[in-house]
Amino acid sequence: MNKPTQLILLGLGSTLVAAATLVACNNGPGSPGAQDTPTSGHVAVSADETFAPIMQAQLDTFGKLYPNAHVTMTFQPEEKVMLDLMNDAIKVAVVPRELTSAEVAEFKKQTIVPQTIKVGIDGLAIVLNRANPDSLLTVSQLRDIYTGKTNQWSQVSGKKTLGGINVVFDNNRSSTSRFVRDSVTRGAALTPKAYAAASNPGLLDYVATHPNAVGIVGVSWISDQDDPKSMSFMRKVRVASITARPNPTANDFIQPYQVYLAEKTPAQLANDHDLQNYPLRRNLYLIRREARAGLGTGFSSFVAQKNGQLIFQKSGLLPAQMQARIVTTPKL
Repeated sequence: MNKPTQLILLGLGSTLVAAATLVACNNGPGSPGAQDTPTSGHVAVSADETFAPIMQAQLDTFGKLYPNAHVTMTFQPEEKVMLDLMNDAIKVAVVPRELTSAEVAEFKKQTIVPQTIKVGIDGLAIVLNRANPDSLLTVSQLRDIYTGKTNQWSQVSGKKTLGGINVVFDNNRSSTSRFVRDSVTRGAALTPKAYAAASNPGLLDYVATHPNAVGIVGVSWISDQDDPKSMSFMRKVRVASITARPNPTANDFIQPYQVYLAEKTPAQLANDHDLQNYPLRRNLYLIRREARAGLGTGFSSFVAQKNGQLIFQKSGLLPAQMQARIVTTPKL
């Protein structure tokens, strides 16, 4: 992805979670989970598979800092993650949404008060085959593509080299397909011709080998320049530039850089035409059901505080708990 004309400077914000959360409850030796502390013991965590690269990095770093902490993390579709959280199969869920009213009601029946922490802002990248010349897309065009109203690439730009549009998702029940239904098609049904690749790597490989394909992935899969796997995926595909602006010019199309993931004030947007909010953004949350300060609390606190937030910054997501300052560089 080309670098944007603006830079985003990230500085640590206020303390997120009180230091007391890293202190274990004073359980007696016979109490349930007495051996489980915020930095030791065993805990099961599950994350939406869209965030596998970034959450694996969080897990690896946490494990190196706390060798007595054994976090078992699985990567699953969002629906399965939440089902496991409701059934107490895991203590922490990592998902790009908050609890629904039905889930809150179910936790109330269980006399559980879950804790939800916003930890990052993700950008969803539209990925295309490198042979595709149509790399500038509006949200309106995406809506027509994902509903099937537009099913030929010639309808996008008049270029007739690619033929029919082949829509591909990582999974039929994934959080990205839900996001497209909620935020792009606005509740309209997805095209019945959409293909499920079963995984994000599978999606990227499919797009790389099918010139007429269009896919959608979380930005962490293709943005970490220190991750060889991420860079190998990036070399296989191209990232489309997107805009929600009506009657856009070529300069209005943007990619999911951190500068565009940060929420801009109306004043910022009015004073600098180059600034936009990337239209395909979503928040990332940790939802914890622990009733005490155990290892799930310790891992959640790590992700939400300085070290975990810096990992988000490095991986291309915008840290949720760091202050952002937009600096516009002079144009050459």
